[in-house]
Amino acid sequence: MTTYDYVIVGAGSAGCVLAARLSEDPTVQVALIEAGGPDSAQEIHVPAAFPQLLKSGLDWDLDTEPEPGLGGRRAYLPRGKMFGGCSSMNAMIYIRGNRADYDGWAAAGADGWSYDQVLPYFKRSEGNERGADEYHGANGPLTVSESRSGHPLASAFVQAALQAGHKANDDFNGETQFGVGPYQLTQRGGLRCSTAVAFLHPALERPNLTVLPSALAHRVVIEGGRATGVEVERGGTVEVVRAEREVILSAGAYESPKLLMLSGIGPAGTLAAFGIDVVRDLPVGEGLQDHYMTLLNYRTDAESLLTAATPRNAELLRTEGRGPLTSNIGEAGGFFRSRDELTAPDLQFHAIPGLFQQEGLGALTEHGFAFGPCVLAPTSRGTVTLRSPRPDAAPRILHNYLTTAQDRDAIVAGLRIALEIAAQRAVTDIATEPCLVPDSDTDTDLLAFAQRNGQTLFHPTSTCAIGEVVDPELRVYDVPGLRVADASVFPTVPRGNTNAPTIMAAEKAADLITRATR
Repeated sequence: MTTYDYVIVGAGSAGCVLAARLSEDPTVQVALIEAGGPDSAQEIHVPAAFPQLLKSGLDWDLDTEPEPGLGGRRAYLPRGKMFGGCSSMNAMIYIRGNRADYDGWAAAGADGWSYDQVLPYFKRSEGNERGADEYHGANGPLTVSESRSGHPLASAFVQAALQAGHKANDDFNGETQFGVGPYQLTQRGGLRCSTAVAFLHPALERPNLTVLPSALAHRVVIEGGRATGVEVERGGTVEVVRAEREVILSAGAYESPKLLMLSGIGPAGTLAAFGIDVVRDLPVGEGLQDHYMTLLNYRTDAESLLTAATPRNAELLRTEGRGPLTSNIGEAGGFFRSRDELTAPDLQFHAIPGLFQQEGLGALTEHGFAFGPCVLAPTSRGTVTLRSPRPDAAPRILHNYLTTAQDRDAIVAGLRIALEIAAQRAVTDIATEPCLVPDSDTDTDLLAFAQRNGQTLFHPTSTCAIGEVVDPELRVYDVPGLRVADASVFPTVPRGNTNAPTIMAAEKAADLITRATR
């Protein structure tokens, strides 16, 4: 049994940040527990190669229960299982969400989480190559850069959207989200800049930081009502890693609630059904949210990412840090509203310079491109529950995608916008024929297309939400010594890609934790 001041579970997007920030104090001992291993695979660091990580040993490879809103189809849910977690296998898009998200959280009782209060944490982590301004930081460890690919097929989407009457936006994290343009990315010199690269690796030489890889967390140890450590399995041996001050769960929106429930913290009825003694009856695993995306696919004679992996492009990446291999796949996009009365976007588009089908698992055999909307402010709510009391069993996940009329209306409106963009000359000049598109532009056919062909945008949140499971300081209600710090604490899913908000939450959590000991 080894004792530390802080024990963090999960070396992912949040955990790497927390480990680095907490270990800045040389007087404390920090342990970081990770079920996966180092982020050494080449496919992690070469941006365009990350789809090769799907369904590999570096992927938790989860899926949903049969989804009622998708005709009973199960949805594939990839999650990174290595240092950096999902920041080591995501599309690297740096989007923070909308001011309305955070002000909405604060208005609902999440004190300290308004936009103006979280903006400093976004800026603290950010090293934006454009420099510092009112909205951006330039000196943080997380490099944020322009695309080094700038693929013509992604640019064609932007031009077509402008031709359709939408406005250009060169900073989706600035004054407004609305409009279209290329995305800024968490890349450094054309390579992925994950939280492992940005935060963890520079901290690994600190003598007060211990990383325990290939360690599966079984449960939080709770003694006398207080969290005192984590039971883990390494190399077939079960041991307890003790925490003198706090245990912090940063295992993500699927695994953090699972671990709480295995520890006796969750809905009493669920725990009792698995013979787990109830420590605290809390709505753990409820309120699950995600962004559901549906893409149109078109064939083309123009060169796409199909031929990115050439020796010439490999040399471009190695010597100049640019070219197709630096592509983050979703290079461009934009933010739209499905109804004129909305003051914040409820649709986000991603444009891909390659075909993207079958939940990203379809083999690339021909040139093409894809773009389409996701439901950005979903009203559908799902759940994460236990499948088994075994710690190595995947949780049961039900997202309930498209089970509300508002979400169905939004995806239909988004697909209609996509078809309008597809009808513009910038697209028609390069598209040779449709590859995967709706049968017509009727509401019925658009919805059916979305239900058959849509997928997760990889943004699960809200299963340990502030105000439900944790307080605004991320402390689990009525369990001293235990916090959760990852996307599961978000009261609602932010309007945009969730990696930057997760990093922000970890930055804020580090401040909350260190202030608690002063």
